[in-house]
Amino acid sequence: MSEIGIPGARIRSFVERIEHLDGELAELNEQKKEVFAEAKGEGFDVKILKEIIKLRKQDQDERDEHETLLDTYLRAMEAAETEPAKAPERKAA
Repeated sequence: MSEIGIPGARIRSFVERIEHLDGELAELNEQKKEVFAEAKGEGFDVKILKEIIKLRKQDQDERDEHETLLDTYLRAMEAAETEPAKAPERKAA
């Protein structure tokens, strides 16, 4: 068999390292599930905890922009609820 110009040992090294990291990620994700289950068992709302984690990942400007948009959208919805509903206009044929 002729020698291939691809460094197989180096490829194997990358693949094995990635597989190892995948195993570590799976283990960490399992530990994360356990922490959420523990928090839930103590009466904490997991959805709220996840939202807090998401917010803490954002910088203050992103957080402020998100809150401003959320407030704007909620006010627009509230304003639409107080306006009388208009029937869609029909075109004369």
